[in-house]
Amino acid sequence: MFAFLFKTLFRLFALLPLGMLHSLGALLGRLTYAASAQYAARTRENLRLAGMTAGEVEYRNVLSATIAEAGKGITELAWVWGRPYDDVVGKVRECVGLEHIVAAQARGKGIIFLTPHLGCFEISALYAAQRVPITALYRPPKLGWLEGVMRGGRERGQAKLAKADVGGVRLLYKALKRGEAIGLLPDQVPSRGEGEWVDFFGRPAYTMTLAGRLAESSDATVLIAYSERLPHGEGYVIHVEPLLLDFSAPVPQQVNAALERTIRACPAQYLWSYNRYKIPRDVQPPVARSED
Repeated sequence: MFAFLFKTLFRLFALLPLGMLHSLGALLGRLTYAASAQYAARTRENLRLAGMTAGEVEYRNVLSATIAEAGKGITELAWVWGRPYDDVVGKVRECVGLEHIVAAQARGKGIIFLTPHLGCFEISALYAAQRVPITALYRPPKLGWLEGVMRGGRERGQAKLAKADVGGVRLLYKALKRGEAIGLLPDQVPSRGEGEWVDFFGRPAYTMTLAGRLAESSDATVLIAYSERLPHGEGYVIHVEPLLLDFSAPVPQQVNAALERTIRACPAQYLWSYNRYKIPRDVQPPVARSED
C-alpha cells in the first residue's frame, strides 16, 4: 500500500512546475533540519570545518541556503524522473565547457564523468546521454520497489545503469573500451577494499580508488561535471571541466583536490548533510596525525 501511495504522489508531483517543487523543497529542507538534530549537526559541522566561508555572517548565509537546496534536491526528483525526457534536458539552459565533451568524443578513448553531490546531479547524466552512451554506477535502494522508479527515471536517452558490484565494474570497463562514457559519484563513500583515506577539506575521508584505476587502464578523458540550479525553477546550468591526472602521484588526492575547487564555486548547493567522513563497516579508521 505504501509503495502504491508513493508512486501515485510521485506522479502527481511530477506534474507540478519545477519552480513550485523547488519552493516546496526549500520548505522541506528547513523542516527536516529543524526535526533532526543529527542531520542538522552534521550539516553545520561539515560546512564549518570545510573552511568554506570567510566569517560568521557568510557561514550563516551559506548554511541557510544549503538547507533549502538540500530540500530542493529531494522534491525535484519527481520532476527529473517523472517528466518526459525532452522536457527534462530542455531545462538545461547552458552547458559551460561543452567543448570538453566534444573534444573527448573526438579522442575516442571514452569519457569518465565525475559528478559530486553538487546541485542537481541527477540531471547531469541525462543531459550527457543526448550526446553519448553513458553507463552510470549506482547502489540499489534498500526498498526494492523503489528501484523500478529509479531506473525508470535514470535510464533514458542513451543512459543506463550498472550496479555497484563486480559485474557493474566490468560493464564500466566495457563501456570505456567501446569509447562510451561512464558516470561516477566520486565523493560517495565506497565499501571496504574499494577506497583509501585521503583528505577532503582537511579531514580524512574514505575515498574511492575506482576512478583512477579506470582512467589509467583505459586512457579515457576525465571530466568533472555538475548541474547548478537556477533560482525560481528557471532550470539548470551544467559546468564541465577536464581533470588531467598524474598517475605517478596518488590519484584519489588529485580527485579530492579537484572536487574541492569545484564545490567552492557553488558551495550552497553541495550536500553538506551527506555523511562523507563515516568509517565504512570493516574498514580500519584513519591513522591519527601526530601533533608536532
